[in-house]
Amino acid sequence: MNQTSIELRTVNVTRYVTPLREGGSMPAIVEADDGFLYVIKFRGAGQGTNALIADLVGGELARALGLKVPELVFIHLDEGYGRSEADEEIQDLLKFSVGLNLGLHYLSGAITFDPTVTQLDPLLASKILWLDCLLTNIDRTSRNTNMLIWHKELWLIDPGASLYFHHNWNSWQEHIKTPFALVKNHVLLKQASMMEEADVFCKGVLTKEIVEAIVALIPEDWLKDEPLFATKDEQRNAYAVFILTRMQHSDIFIKEARDAREKLI
Repeated sequence: MNQTSIELRTVNVTRYVTPLREGGSMPAIVEADDGFLYVIKFRGAGQGTNALIADLVGGELARALGLKVPELVFIHLDEGYGRSEADEEIQDLLKFSVGLNLGLHYLSGAITFDPTVTQLDPLLASKILWLDCLLTNIDRTSRNTNMLIWHKELWLIDPGASLYFHHNWNSWQEHIKTPFALVKNHVLLKQASMMEEADVFCKGVLTKEIVEAIVALIPEDWLKDEPLFATKDEQRNAYAVFILTRMQHSDIFIKEARDAREKLI
């Protein structure tokens, strides 16, 4: 029986502060009823709830590995909240995002990670690269690192471009053993010289119980109706199957990363 339990807090939006127009999905800074500021990822944005699922699963897997990730919360948006918003694009986004969204604690004063300025410990860089290869995260490049320096420490954000197989479930099982060729664009590829050591560590930490507990966090109404699955539970379980089986074949993406790094250096 699975004894591992992971929970996220749920908060409610009380004030829309400002949009973050750098992202294509139009996230925003909001204040919640607990008094804290959050970056909210909207369910009504371009990639819909799939991006929220990838953010949730990727973020909590990173946290389980001991990597620094801002606290994730479920963040509820009430119906009619955006009626007074003057910007029609934002008003529509709020209207289509009524219900449960995803928020991450806003790191005030954080700066974007620059690999030419900050040299990471090779094992830390390798753990991050290993996780991104596992989840097929295509969006941690030199153009968009999705990493922040806050209080002199590295923080990971926004793995919403991970698990891209779930945009077309028909071929999800084929993606399990793919080498992840886009690792060649990863911002930490040059610094990640300890992939084998990272592999041993990460697979030792990410047990079946932990992976299943993280996947169990996915809200049912974030799961779209997919004819391949008889139930939402079956669809949710497919994420765990993907992650756990891909870990068993990690040598495939480790080799790809090693080959790409050799060409780079």
